[in-house]
Amino acid sequence: MMEKLNSAEAYNDRGLERAENGDIAGAIADYTAAIAIDPNYAEAYYNRAYDRSELKDYKGAIEDYSNVIKIAPDAAAAYFNRGLAKAKLGDTEGANADCKLPPSLQCGG
Repeated sequence: MMEKLNSAEAYNDRGLERAENGDIAGAIADYTAAIAIDPNYAEAYYNRAYDRSELKDYKGAIEDYSNVIKIAPDAAAAYFNRGLAKAKLGDTEGANADCKLPPSLQCGG
């Protein structure tokens, strides 16, 4: 039986460890548990989005990166990675839009 953790941070941390060990599905489950505890936990959304992209769930990744951006509008990496996911789905216009940011948030910068 899976150990029940007591905080969003604990689930997020275990998710990172699972992902590092190749258990992407387990990592996603932990990030989801972290988000259920704290729906404004941008880091958990970001980590889940990254792992969803690894599994080629680009629609899910875009949704999670969009949540990161709502919570933390200055998260340049979320715009960049959301653009990459959009490009994988053939949304070149959307991908380009995510990289047309103010100079302070330029992709890759």
